[in-house]
Amino acid sequence: MIKQEAYDLVKEFIDKANMKAGQLLVIGCSTSEVHGSMIGKDSKPEIADELFCGAYEAAKESGIYIAAQCCEHLNRALIIPEEVAIKRGYEIVNVVPQPKAGGSFATMAYKYMESPVAVEHIKAEGGIDIGDTLIGMHLRDVAVPVRLSVDKLGQAHVVCARTRPKFIGGERAIYKS
Repeated sequence: MIKQEAYDLVKEFIDKANMKAGQLLVIGCSTSEVHGSMIGKDSKPEIADELFCGAYEAAKESGIYIAAQCCEHLNRALIIPEEVAIKRGYEIVNVVPQPKAGGSFATMAYKYMESPVAVEHIKAEGGIDIGDTLIGMHLRDVAVPVRLSVDKLGQAHVVCARTRPKFIGGERAIYKS
């Protein structure tokens, strides 16, 4: 059931945020919060397995790359495909997430992603925060809330954002719609 919920959530987000193939979607997820515990207190790899697989399937179908945010013990580093790190010029760091040092969701990303690597900083075009994990630092500068038909996954609060280019130039400027 969690796998389908994650799939549906990511699919709806990609559609509503108008994400394009090749873009990067950061997902932060507390499995503790999903099953009703306090963030960081009761990590559940089995929940993360279902969540990541559902989210990953939906993203791959749309050609979107997932960046899985690690927990605070790894300074919220991210697990992404190596090709994305190279293409975007992100510096790769050496760490392998574990359920108690990185979080269960990032651990599953490392397990299932093709050629996973860790990086410290990204600028993603979209973000899904499951369980108040604070993903904002990994989004491009102008984030815009995206409201979905659900605001919970399991017991965890869900908040989403897309990004847009900055408007510059002042009152004489002309902007694309």
